[in-house]
Amino acid sequence: MIDDIWVDPAVSALRPDFAVLAMTVRGLRNGPTDDRSRAWLAEAAEKAVAVDDPKVEAWREAYRAFGAKPQRTRPSVDALVRRMPLPEINLVVDAYNAISVRHGLPIGGEDLARYRGTARLVRAGGDEPFEIVERGEPAIDHPEIGEVVWRDDQGVTCRRWNWRQCVRTRITEETTDALFLLERLDPMSPEELRAAGDELAALLEDVTPGIRVESRLVGPV
Repeated sequence: MIDDIWVDPAVSALRPDFAVLAMTVRGLRNGPTDDRSRAWLAEAAEKAVAVDDPKVEAWREAYRAFGAKPQRTRPSVDALVRRMPLPEINLVVDAYNAISVRHGLPIGGEDLARYRGTARLVRAGGDEPFEIVERGEPAIDHPEIGEVVWRDDQGVTCRRWNWRQCVRTRITEETTDALFLLERLDPMSPEELRAAGDELAALLEDVTPGIRVESRLVGPV
């Protein structure tokens, strides 16, 4: 699966500096937030990048490039660094949120058991289904035409590059196999991107010793 992940040339045209480190992690034993992951979150909050860090501002500029207003629908890392203390979700999500704010990069996590086909980053046609919960009930939304979205064969998995994930593929305490998407723009270096991936793998190894990790960098290096 990881070898098939691709980025639409129409997205690369918006930001030729975009790259994503895709990681598959198999054999996870996830669980609820505990003292260990609370410590990760607390340390990350102390060392988090600032709201005006150039790496965060680069994502606001990327949103403007496809017509989004980042003050209304913020890039995921922008939203996280404004939300302190960091939210407690579950061990795996706590791990990647901690890495996200320390390095100033968006990280998405997907449950591979619920994923259908190849992950790809594209400009939306506007009719793709996006599964949400509205007023407590399952509902279907759609992206705007030209919006940058992650999707699989069944529909959109994340809107506005990394703003909002669909409910279908989100990581839960029952997730055992996951796909992580670590996204970078200049001025983040490829070396820092890889370091963030190594740090995430180390935290997940702490959650579940013996996990199987595979990674691939897609985009300029």
